[in-house]
Amino acid sequence: MSRIGKLPISIPQGVTINVDSNNKVTVKGNLGELEQQVDTFIKVEIEDGFLKLERESDENEQRAKHGLYRSLLANMITGVSQGFTIEQELVGVGYKVEAKGRMLELSLGYSHNIIFELPVEVSVQTITERGKNPRIILNSHDKQLIGQVAAKIRSFRKPEPYKGKGILFKGEVMRRKAGKAAAEK
Repeated sequence: MSRIGKLPISIPQGVTINVDSNNKVTVKGNLGELEQQVDTFIKVEIEDGFLKLERESDENEQRAKHGLYRSLLANMITGVSQGFTIEQELVGVGYKVEAKGRMLELSLGYSHNIIFELPVEVSVQTITERGKNPRIILNSHDKQLIGQVAAKIRSFRKPEPYKGKGILFKGEVMRRKAGKAAAEK
């Protein structure tokens, strides 16, 4: 039995879960609604305020997907009830960020500003304080989507270990490397 797949998922107050005949799971909460198609060999049951997943047999594919679907459904339930937040920091001289509605304008040392359009499900907040690095705070009920958006923003200026510049996640420590050593005579 999958160690993760066999764990029951607690359903918090205010979250409704619907499983249709095609094994499509719909999760609704106060922050939004998410859907996930589950393979037919995984049986999804709701019992006593818990969501449980069971598989038909011990084939490799079924064993692998048992824990996967349990994690996906647990993330959906957490997302619609509490939401997810990702915070990023822009480290570099002259790096700036500004949120304009659904658009994020980034000044990252290139000859032009980068304008990034955010999906409707993701909200953004930018913080610029004197003497501190600018920060981007992303909020969403969809963990997969917020992770993709954060990775795309990071890809505009990946952390660079020689100069110590780039877009980092909050709490991330960048390992610095020594530059080229001076030539010995």
